[in-house]
Amino acid sequence: MKLAINGGEPVRTKKFPAYRVMGNEEKEAVCRVIDSGILSRFLGTWHDDFFGGPEVQAAEREWGEFLGVKHVVAVNSCTSALYCAVGATGVEPGEEMIVSPYTMSASATAPLIYNAIPVFADIEAEHYCLDPCSVEARITPRTRAIIVVDLFGQPYDREEINAIAKKHGLFVIEDCAQAPGATWKGKCAGTLAHMGCFSLNYHKHVHTGEGGFVVTDDDDLAMKLRLIRNHAEAVVEKAGVTDLVNMIGFNYRMTEIEAALARCQLRRLPELLKERQTSCDYLNTALAEIPPIMTTVVRPETTHAYYVHPLKFDEAVAGVGRDRFVEAVKAELPLTELREGEGVKIGTGYCKPLYLQPLFQKRIAYGSKGAPFTSPWYDGNVSYEKGICPVTERMFEKELITHELMRPPMTHEDLDDVVAAFWKVWENRHEL
Repeated sequence: MKLAINGGEPVRTKKFPAYRVMGNEEKEAVCRVIDSGILSRFLGTWHDDFFGGPEVQAAEREWGEFLGVKHVVAVNSCTSALYCAVGATGVEPGEEMIVSPYTMSASATAPLIYNAIPVFADIEAEHYCLDPCSVEARITPRTRAIIVVDLFGQPYDREEINAIAKKHGLFVIEDCAQAPGATWKGKCAGTLAHMGCFSLNYHKHVHTGEGGFVVTDDDDLAMKLRLIRNHAEAVVEKAGVTDLVNMIGFNYRMTEIEAALARCQLRRLPELLKERQTSCDYLNTALAEIPPIMTTVVRPETTHAYYVHPLKFDEAVAGVGRDRFVEAVKAELPLTELREGEGVKIGTGYCKPLYLQPLFQKRIAYGSKGAPFTSPWYDGNVSYEKGICPVTERMFEKELITHELMRPPMTHEDLDDVVAAFWKVWENRHEL
């Protein structure tokens, strides 16, 4: 059977179904807010409305109950959540934060907002989260915090990382944008560290268009998070706050419509999560029989949220390069409804290691003189050279495959077409 990439008939031409998480409940919630006349109720002064309107506060309570966490602070994005969390640690200019090189850039650039220096540690070869051994090797007297990422929906190594943090007196910030509802020993992702940051961006498990939460069990951190979210400098005096470190605030506030949607979306999360897990279990079983494919390894005593379905590829076993193999698989499959401009939703390498991006290679952030990297308060010598994170680079260049062809409402018939495409390319790899 001739491969589609060489002019043969593809496995499937009918588009895959769109991922839709909005329904009548969300429509009713939006109308409820519009009818109330209150689209936002935040005030940047010390007042009852400093904490937001009724929908925002209800969303915070409901997400807190679901997650089993004491404080939930609604914000306008997970990026804002990360910025709030970094500020709440009391980080000083010139201090360092250990970050992941293999993720969306915000968790690595968040320290720069406070003139702190990101230090990249390598990832685990099986789970793709920060490698505890690499983390500990990067700790210096300047280290303030570790920003972990629950990449692809897999919770980080909570026992090892938190033990390292406790040993050295460090904060842990958990970027769980890709892992809502995932668990470690029954405890929800996002609640495994001092602070956890969630995303409600449009391509996450559940979404409000834009939005996020930052959560914590610590009363003092919660207050700092709320202050940074909403013009801290304008309210600290009347609020009786005397510790002014990082109390320059921002406008990271969530609207009432976003909050109303977040309440609805929370109720959908368990069902949507179960569908993803069931689909990925099915794919893991079916694809494991293809010799060069290594399917997802789930950390013991955890559940995986499967933001995407990660696979590894062994070029030596395949006798063909990963990129060429995936190019052929994509040629066998169709686009996805509502995302036609993005191509077939299978990717190689995920993202370029962040330290190889121009920001870090040229060390240009604030102004043209290299601040904060060259600022007098930084006396370290951080490296952003190629080779500092060999596992990350190997995943990017040769091994990792990710795809989104497992999101609801994909049926078993849809999944079978995905499997058939991989098998067809494997069985006809001589054509490549």
